[in-house]
Amino acid sequence: MVDFVQLQHTMKERLERDRAIKTIEAEGATLEEAVAGASTLLNLPLRRMEYEVTVRGFSGFMGTGAKNWKIRAYERVTAKTIEKEKEAAAEAAAEPVKVIADREGDAFVQLLHDGAYLKVIPPLGKGRRITSAAVIRTIDARGVKNYDEAAVTDMVNKAAGTYERIGDFDHAPANDASMSVEISADEMKALVSVTPPGSGGCDIPVETYLSFLRNNRVVYGVDEEYLTEFADRPFYKEPVQVAEGTRPADGRDAYIQYNFETDQTKVRLRESSNGKIDFKEINIIQNVVAGQPLAVKMPPENGTAGRTVTGKVIPAKSGRDIPLPLGKNVRVGDDGATIIAEMNGQVILTGNKINVEPVYTVQGNVNIKTGNIIFLGTVIITGSVEDGFSVKAAGNIEVNGTVEKAELDAEGDIIVHQGITGKSDCMVRSGRSIWARFIENARIEAGNMVVVSDGIINSHVDAFKCIICQGKRAHIVGGRLRATEEISAKNLGSATSGTETICEVGFDPKSKEQLESLEAQKSEADRQLEEIQLNIQTLINIKKQRKSLPEDKEAYLSELMDKRAELTGELEKNKEETEKIQAFLSTIKAKGKISASSKVYPGVKILIRDAREDVRNEYKAVTFILENGLIRVIKYEEPDEDAIRGPDGYTTN
Repeated sequence: MVDFVQLQHTMKERLERDRAIKTIEAEGATLEEAVAGASTLLNLPLRRMEYEVTVRGFSGFMGTGAKNWKIRAYERVTAKTIEKEKEAAAEAAAEPVKVIADREGDAFVQLLHDGAYLKVIPPLGKGRRITSAAVIRTIDARGVKNYDEAAVTDMVNKAAGTYERIGDFDHAPANDASMSVEISADEMKALVSVTPPGSGGCDIPVETYLSFLRNNRVVYGVDEEYLTEFADRPFYKEPVQVAEGTRPADGRDAYIQYNFETDQTKVRLRESSNGKIDFKEINIIQNVVAGQPLAVKMPPENGTAGRTVTGKVIPAKSGRDIPLPLGKNVRVGDDGATIIAEMNGQVILTGNKINVEPVYTVQGNVNIKTGNIIFLGTVIITGSVEDGFSVKAAGNIEVNGTVEKAELDAEGDIIVHQGITGKSDCMVRSGRSIWARFIENARIEAGNMVVVSDGIINSHVDAFKCIICQGKRAHIVGGRLRATEEISAKNLGSATSGTETICEVGFDPKSKEQLESLEAQKSEADRQLEEIQLNIQTLINIKKQRKSLPEDKEAYLSELMDKRAELTGELEKNKEETEKIQAFLSTIKAKGKISASSKVYPGVKILIRDAREDVRNEYKAVTFILENGLIRVIKYEEPDEDAIRGPDGYTTN
């Protein structure tokens, strides 16, 4: 009867052991990031995972003192999990147990040329032992003479399972059992046929069977265990298979073991940190990096030869070799079998060849059908990028349509043939330059320059080098534009719009932004330090007066002093970073200029380095420059046409 209390205790111990095995440690800047990482490591959806926070994270102050969240995660134990563990435990417990079949004890008498022999075998399982009386009846039935009943009884009690001579019999050689051997046409089987002995005839012992088979060319695949049983319990006048040859086994052909998904139609959905499926992240691109192993050829295997019962060797075929499926931008590793990517890009299998494509083309729009795009190369989109989707590329991004309320991020150039309609929530970031027909209500960052033809409206645009707006409708209206060298357009501002237009040149926008952030952090740290210093001084004065402080106040004082030391260190680091940025800004040689080939309307704010000019009167065809610390207005200067020519000669025109 099953003891359910004991079973429950056993299962609990098993689950605790498994939990310890499956537990992993994960960390991240945020709790969500740590949980998502644990989910990936355990290969479990969030709904099937539990976790404990071991270290609470801290975002730090002014970029220092940050501490990651750390968690311990494991698979959630459910009723279904316990049921599976029960089944697994039952299977594991059942594996080593061998089922012993019940078998009665038995005795066999063989009449051989030199006398009568007896073998007694013991019972198995719940089988019963054979009795001495039953054995003696068998002996008498075979006509055995001159045997000792006491010796027979002793053999029955021992049940040694071997033949021992017990007496004599009247031998009639003409009545001996006989046998014949038949070998199949393909020599893969051997069969024996036995005629029973007559009165006084001898039986055939297992040794005679084996010798007879050898004499008739049967030398391989003989089942000696079966022959031993057959000699004890023979059945007559019927062919019995006693030997079988081995068929040859052909070797396996060489094959390719791929390290990527070869079926491009498969969609791999990703679960977000809140446990929901993000249908924008359908992961249809398999990115690889240079040097990454993509596949390995498993070599062909040699075949295993077969043998007939007569000992003839049957040769086997060895597996066939295959060529490596080398396509574009891949190479063979030093082992001669591994296929390795030569560049970053997308790995695909086309025409049974492995290729790494540096360009990924989206036929149509980036939307729910394609999901977000992340690619270690160049992305070309024949349509548009719809609201809510993102495209990130290690190379260039080229969009033949428009970019809506979306995100574009490229290490190279970004080209948008139609334009960017950001709808006040669009981010386009480029490591080099950005070309577009127009930019509207968007946030733009370029490591080199931004060039448009039909205008920039209500946008925040940063470019390390210049912002150029050329064309018949090349207006800059509203927003904030910052560049190191130059901002140029047909018109700056608007006669009718009340939107503020700010143009800044003469510094690196990112560096200035960092400097402003550092200054804000310093102000906050100074305020906190002043407040902490005041509290410390108050507690010290109390301690001087009372000679001591209560335990909680003493702990608070120690905490304040630690915080003061921490803030002092952060301020020192802030000072170093500030000086570093200021040194970099001082190396920028460009004085900066802001130009309009047609008009500059009142209300436009001009900033060149530290000088500022609020435009109050309308200007025509002018350029603003910095001279002797003051902003001067000179005749319009055109931007360098060659400097703003795009990739492959692309221009906004």
